[in-house]
Amino acid sequence: TPVTNPTQSIHPDQLAYVLYTTGSTGQPKGVAITHRSVTALMAWGQETYLPEELAGVLASTSICFDLSVFEIFLPLSCGGTVILAENALAFRALPSAYDVTLINSVPSVMQELLHNQALPLSVRVINLAGEPLRNALVQQLYAEPGIQHVYDLYGPSETTTYSTMARREAEGPETIGRPISHEQVYVLGEHGVLLPVGVPAELFIGGAGLARGYYRRP
Repeated sequence: TPVTNPTQSIHPDQLAYVLYTTGSTGQPKGVAITHRSVTALMAWGQETYLPEELAGVLASTSICFDLSVFEIFLPLSCGGTVILAENALAFRALPSAYDVTLINSVPSVMQELLHNQALPLSVRVINLAGEPLRNALVQQLYAEPGIQHVYDLYGPSETTTYSTMARREAEGPETIGRPISHEQVYVLGEHGVLLPVGVPAELFIGGAGLARGYYRRP
């Protein structure tokens, strides 16, 4: 059995993983993400969250869903602990449930956790993505004694988990916020023309998180 490190080197532009998403077409597409893009996400996470907030991150998302990239690799990259659970609704039964400091999930799951009074006092940060985050839920979360920050995060699999972020306020607007540190976001109309505030258009995302393409597809 070898006792030395492997000799091959990993280049930032090499493939890190492929995750399948149906996107808007309903047809499965394999999103090819490089090491460079995951590293950019980790660098943003380390800039954004305090070490004590990442001390115990609940990992309850399937590895087939890209929220798991945040849950697993961010705490491991900065000395935190990954607390594994079969699913978020069952984590309260874990021996280490009261070590959880950050939960990364979707609003519908968080609503059910609140309904079941299943948030330990140790939880300080709530990340919510994947579904619209309504003010009523934000207000409920800040009413919990331990919660200090509720973040609204948005991003397709094609841009490595997250592209925008907002710290939601109990009485503030419903918003997905602004681009995270390594992303660029543009609101464009036909022919790529930038449009002003309040005009319906399409969201274009670029930056270090952008996938290198779809697996075996243009």
